Amino acid sequence: MNAPDPLLVFDRTVLRQRRERTARAWDRQAFLKREIAERLVERLADVRRSFALALDLGCHGDEIATALRQSAAGGHDAVGQLVRSDLGHGFARLADGLSVVADEEALPFAVGRFDLVMSAMNLHWVNDLPGTLIQIGRILKPDGLFLGAMLGGGTLWQLRQALAAAESEIEDGLSPRVSPFADLRDAAGLLQRAGFALPVADGETIDVEYDSALALMRDLGAMGESNLVLERRRGLARRTTLLRAAEIYGERFALPSGRVAASFEVLFLHGWAPHASQPKPLKPGSAARRLADALETAELSAGEKVERS
Repeated sequence: MNAPDPLLVFDRTVLRQRRERTARAWDRQAFLKREIAERLVERLADVRRSFALALDLGCHGDEIATALRQSAAGGHDAVGQLVRSDLGHGFARLADGLSVVADEEALPFAVGRFDLVMSAMNLHWVNDLPGTLIQIGRILKPDGLFLGAMLGGGTLWQLRQALAAAESEIEDGLSPRVSPFADLRDAAGLLQRAGFALPVADGETIDVEYDSALALMRDLGAMGESNLVLERRRGLARRTTLLRAAEIYGERFALPSGRVAASFEVLFLHGWAPHASQPKPLKPGSAARRLADALETAELSAGEKVERS
């Protein structure tokens, strides 16, 4: 029996199937993607430059394009032409403009093709995220910009707790029922490893209220965001386990309104394709002024102690 590939965490065949199904009634489930796309485009407005050709990697229902149009109406027209791509044919068809069906793990675009690549709520399903980031860097022109937003490790922590507690009570051991996501502390390092210059990562949490934990689970399924871990238990989850998880969720995370809260951590990634014009750190020992002079204090050699009076 062959050992499992450690890079294959997610079942992307099932992901493609779910995206095709989800695209049929996406508008009813697009609220989270819409919010994340708007926040991502707000960060683009802070860059204060324009990009002739951009790629929306994982376009869903064209939420980034909509946010860009709203930004342009407000006076910041940052993108000339936008190409959309998506793993699902159904979503690519929803795009109001040039679109292609493309796998994020094997990008079909030429080297140095785009001035800007944006991706919202898509990269958390990639098995080899460093490899995909390297591919994104390759299709950017020198001094091109990558802006991404992906779900982070704090996403659905309440649901993880409730499901783990329910399974411990009812079933024999735990199963990975909620997919793993990257942590914020690793995000900037991933950009740097992929060769991006001036990498920056920050996170925000979006809290959403639901009538119940079962309503949350149904919504995740309708969005195509339910568990895709290859080692998940096959078949339908036990009804008693899900009902007990919903009870625990309500007991632990009920709001004063009687509804429950679900947290989505969003990691925002920002990096540039290297270019000679970009600022670079000074070499050690090349400073024009001593730090001690700027602080108006005495400079001590390593290991030298300060005498206290």
